Amino acid sequence: MRATTLYQPTHREVLWELEEAFERGELITLFGRCTVEYDGRAASTLGAGDRLVILKPDGTALVHTDEKRTPVNWQPPGSEHHASVRDGELRVRSTRSNPDETLDVRFERVHQFSALAVTGGRALDLRGSEEDLRQHILDSPSVVEPGFVPLETERQSAAGPMDIYGEDEAGAPVVVELKRRRVGPSAASQLRRYVDALEREFGEGVPVRGILVAPSITDRTAAMLDREGLELVAIDLDTGRPSGGRSGDGGEKEGGSP
Repeated sequence: MRATTLYQPTHREVLWELEEAFERGELITLFGRCTVEYDGRAASTLGAGDRLVILKPDGTALVHTDEKRTPVNWQPPGSEHHASVRDGELRVRSTRSNPDETLDVRFERVHQFSALAVTGGRALDLRGSEEDLRQHILDSPSVVEPGFVPLETERQSAAGPMDIYGEDEAGAPVVVELKRRRVGPSAASQLRRYVDALEREFGEGVPVRGILVAPSITDRTAAMLDREGLELVAIDLDTGRPSGGRSGDGGEKEGGSP
């Protein structure tokens, strides 16, 4: 099992590892001296103290002290994690839009950081890796859409290797970006770079389509796909078939300060 652990790291070191762990979909723990602010259905503030913060790849965020079994603050699945370094602090923010809620943790010091690829509790069959998902699409390309023809995997471009390159029923070039977990805007940005690279390669007059294949996406990602003219195929990882929905942030149980 992949695991990354840092002891007494700098804020920049933690930020780099956080961004990588978010992209890989890993379970993250941070222990350090921090303040916590929640704004949403109510508002709350915790002064400086040593606390354990757990960030899960499904969007869950938990803040624990040294007392009781329940977190003092939390955000539910479907939230989005963000990190930055500002004014000498490491800032970890968990947000969602339905309802609007923000959990803001600001670390004065991080004593320990860990990121682990925990997969045992997930119900995936396509599901060991993105390679499983890619092979499923190569075996059943109509999962992407009727008439889709895969031509290459790992096709090189100026923006890097593409997961799957092919053509639609009309012969238009199609870039397919694969993700085996819920993803945020970075996946849409990556797909946009591939599409832009192919449009430059093929020249004007050759429209290139970009399709993101993932089990679910955040609301911000859905808005970005719309804005950039990109498409989504939401895959049910239990059946291997399109789920027919965008799987945004709505409908989750409320979080915040229990």
